[in-house]
Amino acid sequence: MRATSLLTSAVSLFFSCAGVGLAQPPAAADASKAPASRAAGAVEKRTERIHIEDSGARIDELRVGGETKTIEVQPKGGMPAYQVAPASGERSWKILGF
Repeated sequence: MRATSLLTSAVSLFFSCAGVGLAQPPAAADASKAPASRAAGAVEKRTERIHIEDSGARIDELRVGGETKTIEVQPKGGMPAYQVAPASGERSWKILGF
């Protein structure tokens, strides 16, 4: 009889403690702490501007969310600047820059 009452007490204690963790839903707790822009589902992507310069050229690269968007190369020695397409690697020059 004592073992049965001890087991019943242990099981009821377990279920009463398990119910305490379910008092607040996790989504409601996270939504109250999140800033307004993130609550709307907007995700900010990290923007990086990388500048590399050596004796032959200056290279400026723009990355958004880890993906290269633009590459601009300015060779030294009077050569014209050009852009490199990140996907294909093709070069393009601006003929008339206004």
